[in-house]
Amino acid sequence: MKKIWINIALVFIALLVYFLQENFFTWFTIAGIMPNLFVIFTLFIGLFCGRNKGIIYGLIIGLTLDIVVGNKIGIYAVTLACVGLTAGMFAKNFSKDSRLTIMLMVAGLTAAFEIVVYILNYFILDTNVEVFEFIKILIIEVVYNVILTIIIYPLFKKFGYFIEHEYKGDQILTRYF
Repeated sequence: MKKIWINIALVFIALLVYFLQENFFTWFTIAGIMPNLFVIFTLFIGLFCGRNKGIIYGLIIGLTLDIVVGNKIGIYAVTLACVGLTAGMFAKNFSKDSRLTIMLMVAGLTAAFEIVVYILNYFILDTNVEVFEFIKILIIEVVYNVILTIIIYPLFKKFGYFIEHEYKGDQILTRYF
């Protein structure tokens, strides 16, 4: 029963993230560039809920974004699913307590997400290549995402450990003790 409530809370948070992304942060841009909260949210789900939930939520959020704001269906779905997959793989190898580690994850996954979206848009939509403008946008968005992660991660961490405990349980091998 708790897992159902956790999933309802995650859907509510996803709607809140969409509201913040599309309404609130349009007022708080840096050089006209908004942060990408969906990458941070999908990273959070992949880290604390596991690889499979990260992929599923990444696909669902990505398909929703493709339908609402995208030009072609599948670009955001594939890239956010890859973010969830990568975050799930990071969960096993890196500490979730270190803010520096989380900041580096957010920076790397934001950069990878934007580069893959840019490449897919180039090949699928046949857009123009403006490398210097893209690099400027990429740097500002990565910095913006890292700053937001520093601010909101303590809340995510507390809720994340609760979710992790519910989904994964105690992973101590009590049989041997």
